[in-house]
Amino acid sequence: QLQVVESGGGLVQPGGSLRLSCVGSGFTLEDVDIGWFRQAPGKEGERVSCISGSDGDTYYANSVKGRFTISRDNAKNTVYLQMDSLTPADTDVYYCAVDKSHPGETVQARCVLADFSSWGQGTQVTVGT
Repeated sequence: QLQVVESGGGLVQPGGSLRLSCVGSGFTLEDVDIGWFRQAPGKEGERVSCISGSDGDTYYANSVKGRFTISRDNAKNTVYLQMDSLTPADTDVYYCAVDKSHPGETVQARCVLADFSSWGQGTQVTVGT
């Protein structure tokens, strides 16, 4: 069973940084695709970033490109989302999601909220004073 647990959210001032962690169990990172998504109550979910298990390719939404970095540590079975230059618009609940890798699909095409089968509980990120 694929399972993920997020951590690392919190309150940060505008311009600050946070690093979210997504620890997986029931799989190895090379066999799955991992995605970070965000959603506020009453709003539609938004894809943030994804990383392909088969080749490590990454995808970023335009809203976070150049500010966020997704990476993975295979030894720790953990995927990170480093978030820099945070703005109030980044305030949201951030979710890590996992699904079996699709090697024949680009990571951008793969990074679709509805296509991920297992989700963490979410971690709140609040950017403000």
